[in-house]
Amino acid sequence: MRLFTALWPSDEAVRHLAAAVDRLHPDRVAEATAGLRKFRFTPSSRWHLTLRFHGDDADEQRVTDRLDQRVAELLETDPASPRLRLAGAGTFRGVLWVGVEPETGSDDAALHALVRAAGGDPRGYTAHLTIARWPAGRADRELLPGLLAGYTGPWWRARELTVVRSDLREGGREYRTVHRVAVTRETPG
Repeated sequence: MRLFTALWPSDEAVRHLAAAVDRLHPDRVAEATAGLRKFRFTPSSRWHLTLRFHGDDADEQRVTDRLDQRVAELLETDPASPRLRLAGAGTFRGVLWVGVEPETGSDDAALHALVRAAGGDPRGYTAHLTIARWPAGRADRELLPGLLAGYTGPWWRARELTVVRSDLREGGREYRTVHRVAVTRETPG
């Protein structure tokens, strides 16, 4: 079991990115992934921004209680949630990701405040959605992200944070939301 705090993009943002991934030409994908063993796109239902990993043995109740307290404190001082869009692409070791772009400086500050509320360190934080993985092989640092380098999705506003439990099952990892907290005074949509 792993526990993490996540921010999920809007349904519209996910559909837009999924359509862009579906339009990728198979020959370009094959060229960009040559030498990568078991390259696979992750299902769009799992696309999220991880704000903080809490570890394999984190106390679920403690994590959710702290998140509730920190978000409540945050909403007392700043009720605005960040306006974001998915844009550009990059790689980490074994991961192809799409970036997250705040609309304004205050949206960037609000995103970093959510990272802090989740218990993370916003310094050096790279907001991204993992869209593909591979267990072995080195990706071409330009060719693979180049598949989606020019991608820009629709704007969306963060509405809630979730604490997610990730359990390893026979068919792979299974995500289960164990807690939700609104990051705006509006009701989560």
